[in-house]
Amino acid sequence: MTEATCRRELELEIPAEEVAKAIERIARDFARIARIPGFRPGKAPVTLVRRRFAEDIRSEVLQSLVPESIERAVSEKKMVPVTRPQVDKVDFNESGPLKFRATFEVLPEFQLQNYKDLEIELDALEMTEADVNRALEQLRERAATFVPIEGRAARDGDFAQLKLVGTPVGGSAEPIQAENVLCHIGSEETLEAFSENLRGTQAGEHKHFEVRYPEDYPDAKLAGKVYNYAAEVRAIKEKRLPELNDEFARSISELNTLEELRSRLRGDLEAARDQRRAEQGRERIIERLVAQHDFPLPQALVEQQMDARLERAVRSLAAQGVDPRAVNVDWVSVRRRQRERAAADVKAELILDRVATAEGIDVGEQEVEQEIAALAERSGESAVGLRARLTKQGTLDRMKLKLRTNKTLDWLYQNTRIRTAAEGTK
Repeated sequence: MTEATCRRELELEIPAEEVAKAIERIARDFARIARIPGFRPGKAPVTLVRRRFAEDIRSEVLQSLVPESIERAVSEKKMVPVTRPQVDKVDFNESGPLKFRATFEVLPEFQLQNYKDLEIELDALEMTEADVNRALEQLRERAATFVPIEGRAARDGDFAQLKLVGTPVGGSAEPIQAENVLCHIGSEETLEAFSENLRGTQAGEHKHFEVRYPEDYPDAKLAGKVYNYAAEVRAIKEKRLPELNDEFARSISELNTLEELRSRLRGDLEAARDQRRAEQGRERIIERLVAQHDFPLPQALVEQQMDARLERAVRSLAAQGVDPRAVNVDWVSVRRRQRERAAADVKAELILDRVATAEGIDVGEQEVEQEIAALAERSGESAVGLRARLTKQGTLDRMKLKLRTNKTLDWLYQNTRIRTAAEGTK
């Protein structure tokens, strides 16, 4: 057994008397139900039953005595296993003791370091009137209208309304068909091939051109691909932004004046800033706690966390409409690169669990119900149905653990001294 790991090996021995009693008990059970030619059920001699069903009886004895022995030893040594014990080196004969080795991983023992007198430094997160103005401009952009242009050809800054048919070169991708696409001619987000071929066109024209998508194109389904496009220019339009006035405020909200709209945006931005500050604070607290604790980690928990991180990456791709099986990604390498961060996650969870226990932080049933209600509202399920599904999937306890962890982080954040870095420094 190596102290620097969470792997434990127990050499255990069950006394011969206990083994003999178990053999006798199980043999009698077999004798009551065994069917042996020449004997009525339950009437065959136990000695014959023991001989005829020796392997089955041996198996039952092991299944009966070994788990009990391991559980008793683990309890006596105050260990908390995190993996199912693997049993080997079994030495078993009917006339002697039963010996075996059990190997498993346990939660580490460690001394909880200072967590009540933490001090962290957060970045300066300023919110200025320039931020309010940018938010207003974004609202103007969303409320913009696109007006057809008559009497001139398309130029940079215009929007071409297109019907597009794209045929992949080499057949390595799916064809593209789109009835109404707005292409912003000459803008940074538009590939030059589109701008070059649409500049100077007018409504009713047809254009044919090739587009080579760069390898780092944001849409993984198009990245590195080559398409031949047939484009019908249905209209040339220009974007018109509404004026910033009270009428604009009334058109996009229930507010009456532009100043009221500015005030709401200011409040929203301040709330978002405070939220970012709190998230950064929690991250810094976790980093500090992980850095000041040094103890071995159960590798089974690290492996589980690596799997969870990989699963989140796959779900993120799927949410973007990308088939994870179709992308050119070495998922084995991606998973392997997660080990360091997964280990930090596991260490943080173990530390936060100990802090929660030390401070008596727990999650009540009412808090669980509130979380289920919030999740149900977002997913469109009933709260009762969602709780039943979480229970069936075995994820309800995981949700409770997450709530407890978040509650502990909130407690730490409220009890940590926070300094703000000078503007422009980290």
